[in-house]
Amino acid sequence: MKRLALGLALLVALLLVAAPADAANRRISISNYQWSDEDLHVDLGEHVTWYWTGPDLMHSITGQPPNATQWDSDPGTLPQHSIGDDYQLTFDKPGVYRFQCKIHSLVRGTVTVSDTPGNPEAEPDPVPKSNVDRNAPKMRGVKLPVKFGKRGGPLQYSLNEPAKLDVEYYRFSNKGKRRFAGYAKYKGYVGYNRARIGKRKPHFKPKRGRYEVVLRVVDDANNTSKPKKRRFRIW
Repeated sequence: MKRLALGLALLVALLLVAAPADAANRRISISNYQWSDEDLHVDLGEHVTWYWTGPDLMHSITGQPPNATQWDSDPGTLPQHSIGDDYQLTFDKPGVYRFQCKIHSLVRGTVTVSDTPGNPEAEPDPVPKSNVDRNAPKMRGVKLPVKFGKRGGPLQYSLNEPAKLDVEYYRFSNKGKRRFAGYAKYKGYVGYNRARIGKRKPHFKPKRGRYEVVLRVVDDANNTSKPKKRRFRIW
């Protein structure tokens, strides 16, 4: 029994050694001046795909001597990528390949390629997601009195994220012609907010008459909400 158990153990060990290597194709993101993985390992015939996920986009994949000088994601130019751009390299020779950004020398890494044939079809890594916020803030529950004095009226609204409120004022003439009359900005917070509309500001001087305001909120990533319009009278 002991000999049988030992023989089975040796057989399992041999099968494990002889088993083909797992696929090591890699998907790597470039963000905040660093790679998601700087020390990569792949097998022969496999590839690495680098993705620009932001917010910083001025990075290149530029090969370094002695054996990667043919690499360059941005040949003959400085890198300026868009969110979602990618660059892929396939490795057909074993060795250690070094690369860095042609602008930022500290943004660097290596790809070590084994002499074991790999699986060029499998993609075990998910496609990296963008790190840039592209969702516009939402402004809800907008309420403003239709008539108030030169000290302004209370605007009520709610936000789903911190954002700045941009207010554009338009005044109607006696003939109903709409003309730009100034603007104001307010800081907004998640949840319920209040701002006094129609009061004197550095770029708005209230006068008696009929007005329309165009309201927009802008978040830290410069995403802008759809405009909302409200009319009122200053007496």
